[in-house]
Amino acid sequence: MLLGTVYAALVVHTSQLSLKNPKTPWIATELKQSAESSHPSIVEAYETAERSVAALESSSLENSHGAGQSGNRYNDEYLIKSCVEGQIDHRKLEESLGDYTRAVKIRRQFIQNQRSTVSKEPNFMDSVPFQNLDYSSIFHRCCENVIGYVPIPVGIAGPLVIDGEPLYVPIATTEGALTASISRGAKAISMGGGATAFLNANSITRAPCLKFLSLSRARQAKEWLESGDAEEIIKSAFSGTSGHITFEGLTTFMVGELLYVRFKAFTGDAMGMNMVSIAADNALACMKRSGFEDMEVISLSGNVCSDKKSAAINWLEGRGKSVSAQARIPAKVVESVLKTTPSALVELNTAKNLIGSAISCSLGGFNAHASNTVSAIFLATGQDVAQNVESSNCITTMSLVADDLLISVTMPSIEVGTVGGGTILPAQASLLDLLGVRGSSPHGPGVNSAKLAKIIASTVLAGELSVCAALASNDLVRSHQKLNRKR
Repeated sequence: MLLGTVYAALVVHTSQLSLKNPKTPWIATELKQSAESSHPSIVEAYETAERSVAALESSSLENSHGAGQSGNRYNDEYLIKSCVEGQIDHRKLEESLGDYTRAVKIRRQFIQNQRSTVSKEPNFMDSVPFQNLDYSSIFHRCCENVIGYVPIPVGIAGPLVIDGEPLYVPIATTEGALTASISRGAKAISMGGGATAFLNANSITRAPCLKFLSLSRARQAKEWLESGDAEEIIKSAFSGTSGHITFEGLTTFMVGELLYVRFKAFTGDAMGMNMVSIAADNALACMKRSGFEDMEVISLSGNVCSDKKSAAINWLEGRGKSVSAQARIPAKVVESVLKTTPSALVELNTAKNLIGSAISCSLGGFNAHASNTVSAIFLATGQDVAQNVESSNCITTMSLVADDLLISVTMPSIEVGTVGGGTILPAQASLLDLLGVRGSSPHGPGVNSAKLAKIIASTVLAGELSVCAALASNDLVRSHQKLNRKR
């Protein structure tokens, strides 16, 4: 055992030298190979020493946060091998190396060398690009464990005249015919004088779930929250977390000893989910200090918000930006551009979008394909794509005015921002520039994000008009065969 102990010390010492200089030969490994046949106890000592070495190597990399001084002494092959063998945590490569692009490159090779990887192609990652992107802007902001990015085609729909301003709208999609269809609708709307859009309401919500010792205690909390005294405390709690958030009210819902508090707030040009969550958390802390120390916060989000899921409360009460858009299309434009008639469109919209949706018990889906347009603009402009669920809540209405077509969309819960999140990425920021809504508006808080919401609703209007016309004229299948299939 003495020999084994000496050997173990030699392994660790030699490994420490290697940590300082990767070119130092691993003499201990050769010693093990020559001695293990005559001294079996060395095998156990060697395995113990190797575990110590692995810990040393991992610690060496992890202790070089940001500076990358230690991690950069290793070549890529060594780091990849160490990740595969579990000696280095691939999730900490960015911090350890201080070189974000190199960290992505090493992680790609690590994934490619995993036994659990299903692909039979040895270089399957080659088709996933990773170069020419500033990963420092993503780190701790947009994505973790990054291996690259997925290119999505971006088309331009328009020009679409919205409130007198002609705009080209970016459409990020893999669905052929979508951009062309929206462009056709935009043409018809613009020829009729353009779309008019209005912002009806603007507040993001967060609804914590609170638990009390009894029904009566929950009732006391509800009454306090709805009192004037509580309003001032909550307002102060919200404003104390950020100068960009304004408390706008709350609604409470009781279920036994549980109390759900739906806070509403204005968050300027930010979509505002993080902001309102921080503010709500601070408000609950103030509430506890105001006589409700026995209150238990079950969840900061109690699903009454309601975020990234279909919910009647968003449809009825709104969330984010509540927007309406409308256009009047002359009969001759409907016939020449859309190849149908106003009366045919009104009949189709009633039968399909209203009655058909009612039969299916649709929740917020009284439209043809609003989600198509919403998700395409969300992708192009750096929005949270998962919020497409509630943001696509839309009812499309059509009626005859004289011989013309009057078409409207009402969208109560468009959740968008022009600062924060994916809007910081270069491509997405550039497409916000295209629309004139990048960053915070110099004309006041929330102006840019409100304009973006109105652009989305107006583009949805164009998409609804065109696809309904294609259905009315029985051209939908033919257009997809022409534009959505490679010949």
